[in-house]
Amino acid sequence: MDLGEGLRQAIAKLSRATIIDAKTVKEFTKELQKSLLSADVEVSLVFQISKDIEAAALKSRPPTGITPKDYITDIVYNKLVDLMGSTYIPEMKSKRILLMGLYGSGKTTTAVKIAKYYQDRGMSAAVICCDVTRPAAYEQLETLAAQASVTFFGIKGEKDPVKVLKASIHPLKGKNVVICDTSGRNALDDDLIGELKRVANEFNADEKVLVVGADTGQTAGRQAREFDSAVKINGVVVTRMDGSGKGGGAISAANAAKAHVMFIGTGEKMGNIEPFDSQKFIGSLLGIPDIASLLDKVNKAVAEANINPEDMQAEELNFETFYTQLKAMGHMGPLRNVFGMMGAPDIPKEMLDQGEDRLNKFKVIISSMTQNERKDEKLLHNPERIKRIAAGSGTTEHDVHMLISQFNKMKKLFNTFKNDRSFKKRFAKFGV
Repeated sequence: MDLGEGLRQAIAKLSRATIIDAKTVKEFTKELQKSLLSADVEVSLVFQISKDIEAAALKSRPPTGITPKDYITDIVYNKLVDLMGSTYIPEMKSKRILLMGLYGSGKTTTAVKIAKYYQDRGMSAAVICCDVTRPAAYEQLETLAAQASVTFFGIKGEKDPVKVLKASIHPLKGKNVVICDTSGRNALDDDLIGELKRVANEFNADEKVLVVGADTGQTAGRQAREFDSAVKINGVVVTRMDGSGKGGGAISAANAAKAHVMFIGTGEKMGNIEPFDSQKFIGSLLGIPDIASLLDKVNKAVAEANINPEDMQAEELNFETFYTQLKAMGHMGPLRNVFGMMGAPDIPKEMLDQGEDRLNKFKVIISSMTQNERKDEKLLHNPERIKRIAAGSGTTEHDVHMLISQFNKMKKLFNTFKNDRSFKKRFAKFGV
């Protein structure tokens, strides 16, 4: 069970209580402690945060019109935001960023992700390969940089990172953001410290950033303290947040070590990185909808899929426009993340997996339709067409009928929304 699931279950138990008294609050804080400890949050922080929440919940009554459950949820939200640290807002200005980290932290991928993040916002960006110890580090960074359309510099076979940095000055002149990827080790030893100090002196970084995996949990705090003592870091990037239940532990530990969390990695794609926002992070753990982020993700997905935005706002839903929408969904990342932004993070994994498989199958089936069939679903009343589409897509006639059934439900919903003025008004403020 991850931290978010544990927190939501504890709050759900609270909502089932007939009265919220001292006993109920104490039982809730025990559940809260279990959730935080299972997420590898440091023990001292767990007891401090649960003590603060219990005291705040017992010393005052909810304001008029606020349910006890919502009142305590708000207390939990504010205390956890404090625990996880402040929000990071990247400055769009020229800078040199030195990335450091141990083996397996995701440092090389993070270098390209951050470069792409700035480049997507109008800043020219480049990455330098100064990882001179790990086999294939040069090839990996070069390949990822090409995928993200980010400038790459390195000297294949060179074992002195300082020579690489000296040679990079002229080729990368004029780049707004330059990110240096350094060597790692299994642990921070004297050899790595010496190398990092030489690189730091030559590179003259504006930001020295430690990269840690979310699965390190509270070990992230120890790493932050050790690297800070050795080379003085400005902050931390936590990777693999989408696949570890210890992400909350890593973030809270880094914050406790006075290391500001700057970015979090949220998936494998180059665009799956975002500045750390403690309020949004805790909101997602507690199942609070994040409509603004959802709409932002939709807009980015439409752009990545090379879709005309007007096609997403079609007056009529047919298989052509439905296919366009399925393509956009394919660029929005895992369904779990999408439903999480909608405030529904606890949909069973097997259902999500089935949903993603079904969406992919639907795209294949629609690809086997003719242009006329895509625009006029009534043509699919012909059994021969169904048989031909199934054969062409490598699916069954049952699969095609399932798509048609799902499409008809979607079309009915689409028409309801299109004609519902109150629905349009509610979402107008979000730019829909």
